[in-house]
Amino acid sequence: MTGKVAIIGSGDFVMPFSALGVDCWAVSENTDEIVSCAEKIIAEKYSLVIVAENIAPAANQVFGRFVSQATPCVLVVPFTTESKGFAIESLSKLLKIATGINILKSV
Repeated sequence: MTGKVAIIGSGDFVMPFSALGVDCWAVSENTDEIVSCAEKIIAEKYSLVIVAENIAPAANQVFGRFVSQATPCVLVVPFTTESKGFAIESLSKLLKIATGINILKSV
């Protein structure tokens, strides 16, 4: 896959990724800020977007429109906060699109 990679989450979440040379977008948990940032990421045509689970519900307002498209591929990952199940649910949907079956059905 070619294209740009974006990481969106709190400053603590994106900091380790910045060492890898990917584009990091540090946001607070303010919904308007998250939505605005997600719209910028879409406008800049990133291929892969990694989203911290704690901001994923707000970011999904934007990224959810692209769930059936190949790009951007949006991957939600858990962080240091307690998991709310959004990351597993998101991964399950991606895997179902990729494989045609619900691999994580028992989760």
